[in-house]
Amino acid sequence: MKRGRLRVLLGAAPGVGKTCTMLEEGTRLRRDGRDVVVAVVETHGREATAAMLGDLEIVPRRTASHRGVELTEVDVDAVLARNPDLALVDELAHTNAPGSVRQKRWQDVQVLLDAGISVISTVNVQHIESLNDVVEKITGAAQRETVPDSVLRGADQVEVVDLAPQALRDRLAEGNVYPAARVDAALSNYFRLGNLTALRELALLWLADEVDSALKAYRREKGIDSKWEARERVVVALTGGPEGETLIRRGARIAARSSGGELVTVHVIAQDGLRDAHPGALSAQRALTEKLGGTYHQVVGGDVPEALVQFAKAMNASQLVIGVSRRSRITAALSGPGIGATVIRESGDIDVHIVTHAAAGDRFTLPRAGGALTLRRRLLGGALALVLGPLLTWLLVAFRSDESLTSDVLVYQLLVVVVALVGGIWPALFAAVLSGVTLDFFFVEPYDSITVGRPLHLLTLVLYVVIALLVSYVVDQAARKARSAARALAESELLAAVAGGVIRGQDALHALLSRTQDAFRLRSVSVVDADGTVVDRVGTPRAGEETTVVAAGETTRLEMTGPPLAASERRLLAVIAAQVETALEHKALSATADSAGPMAQVDRVRTALLAAVGHDLRRPLASATAAVTGLQQRGVVWDDHDRDELLTTARESLDALSALVTALLDVSRVQAGALAVSRRPLDVDDVLFTAMDELQAGLGRVELQIADDVPLVDADPVLLQRVLVNLLDNAVKYAPAGVPVRLSASTFGDVVEIRVADRGPGISPDRLDLVFVPFQRLGDTDNTAGLGLGLAIAKGFTEGMGGTLTAEETPGGGLTMVVSLPTLPDPRSGRP
Repeated sequence: MKRGRLRVLLGAAPGVGKTCTMLEEGTRLRRDGRDVVVAVVETHGREATAAMLGDLEIVPRRTASHRGVELTEVDVDAVLARNPDLALVDELAHTNAPGSVRQKRWQDVQVLLDAGISVISTVNVQHIESLNDVVEKITGAAQRETVPDSVLRGADQVEVVDLAPQALRDRLAEGNVYPAARVDAALSNYFRLGNLTALRELALLWLADEVDSALKAYRREKGIDSKWEARERVVVALTGGPEGETLIRRGARIAARSSGGELVTVHVIAQDGLRDAHPGALSAQRALTEKLGGTYHQVVGGDVPEALVQFAKAMNASQLVIGVSRRSRITAALSGPGIGATVIRESGDIDVHIVTHAAAGDRFTLPRAGGALTLRRRLLGGALALVLGPLLTWLLVAFRSDESLTSDVLVYQLLVVVVALVGGIWPALFAAVLSGVTLDFFFVEPYDSITVGRPLHLLTLVLYVVIALLVSYVVDQAARKARSAARALAESELLAAVAGGVIRGQDALHALLSRTQDAFRLRSVSVVDADGTVVDRVGTPRAGEETTVVAAGETTRLEMTGPPLAASERRLLAVIAAQVETALEHKALSATADSAGPMAQVDRVRTALLAAVGHDLRRPLASATAAVTGLQQRGVVWDDHDRDELLTTARESLDALSALVTALLDVSRVQAGALAVSRRPLDVDDVLFTAMDELQAGLGRVELQIADDVPLVDADPVLLQRVLVNLLDNAVKYAPAGVPVRLSASTFGDVVEIRVADRGPGISPDRLDLVFVPFQRLGDTDNTAGLGLGLAIAKGFTEGMGGTLTAEETPGGGLTMVVSLPTLPDPRSGRP
């Protein structure tokens, strides 16, 4: 029997529209003539979802009883007996009722597929087995119902039903996902914008990996090895050498430039095992690869370049990163092209990046002043004379005749010029003497003897030497000027880098010392002050090495250990020392500015405090003074009602003064860091009711919602009560008449969140952080609202207890204050 086809609709979270999409597809296929039945659809009470069932045929569910509760499940036998073309089975990860034949709904689906019935099902990303722990870290909620990855990867079709996170939150706020009573809690916990964004990325990445696996299988089946740039995939070749970290980071940056880029590192092991790298270095590089989100591989190959290119093609790589060869030029010239050249030749349409690194000598160094031509060039010139001289002699002797002497002379003269161009004067003189002797011995009669029978022959030898000297002089001058130009360019680059480092800021000093160490090939460079204290240092000095000291200001100096420095290099060091002095001054000024910042902040607070005291304390003080003065007036007879009014005014004014002074003292304690905190295990319920009693805010003004599983918190009961009283007082003050403030407590991960939500005017998102600044009031125009210290005090008290206080918009309008406190193990239930 032909197996049925499985099509899975994958969603990032509940409410994205998986079930609706499934029903729409079932309805469409039924109109097209397919035999479609509904095996199970979970509407969760959503009228819109139930309406989409339309005239689709529904197979009755079977009923199971568990602990007195009636549960309904898919009736697999009934669906098999009905034998449709297609069955709609919602919630693939669902766990069947105890006592069922199969434990999971996905197992029921496998039975239907084996019977030749195709299935369309739904699942959320949090139910995928391999992503279960990742989702728990993101949302703080564990998922007990999961589907093995093998089930989804074995599906014939998996497609993501996508909805933007904010659009899903809007659907939730409108009541299209959960009942109204659950909306606020859902928006504040699982359905946070950040959570939904991360879940959406997980779903898309899982599907992308599945598509990538299918693409690899297709390319393997069809024998396709050319590059398909469906995704930027960067392969980094590792030798196990010290350059590995540089190559991995460069590859990661290349992969990060394109969305969905993938980093892959590979180490090719030689078949004989003789060129294997140190396992410790490779282990560290593997850890770095995984830290940067890449994957590490090892392959075995006799030909390293071939194995590397084959691996890159098998991975459908678009970029290949290798390090520049660590071999010297002489070694490369003697052993032929290296791995890099071979990889470039064989890579085809894969882009190859050859990255320089410290092991290849890529550090910035100043060219040494001195001889014009290097020893390498002089040796190469001598080698040319030794090799080309005998080779030319052998060729010319083979075609020797009486008329060939002139051409023979010119050929040897060309040899002298070439040797002079390459190796300078001494190889050229050697080639000139060797050429003269060879001409006399092989091409001037009598042959096979060295005799100067005619003065003309001696002139020829002299001309060889003169030509060699002249050409060598020109070459030497050109090389000397090139060396001088290269050094001048390097010096200018060094000075530009040094000046730029000082301009860039306070981190410039260390970078300047590092640049100096590299440029002059020093072992260490230190900045030392007058009493011998090392201000900064790069490198490690070694005992016995020469130390160069250069003054860098009146009280500091540069101490450098390493090879001796030439006079021209000391001239540059004077410039660098001046820049070091500037960098030290900049660092000192920055430190002074940093220390002045808190003082300026204190001054601003003090100024604001005095301004607020001058305004807000004057009114209650004036009212109390006027009331007491009126009572003390002689000759004025007050009746009982007037006397009570004046006494009430005085008492209320003095109470207001007391509250203002208390608030000022509290905020001073917070800002001075002198807040006394006595934290202990605390039941949130007790503090919530105590705060409501203090405000005399009954259930008519405050709607209380406390989850059943709220654990104990680690907090100070007095400070927490002050925080809640302040937040509740503000919320009640700004809430519309007849609309209660919602006070809720719930667990999110390892914290307890206490939320105070009102439906008042709210605060614009760009000003949410400002509500915690002292002396800020809503609108800054209400002169009866106090100093605006309440939220600043509440935030300070909360942070003093190790928690956080944040402000959010209330869904539907208003302001929500969220107090987050760390939890403690709950001895009442044995759970965290």
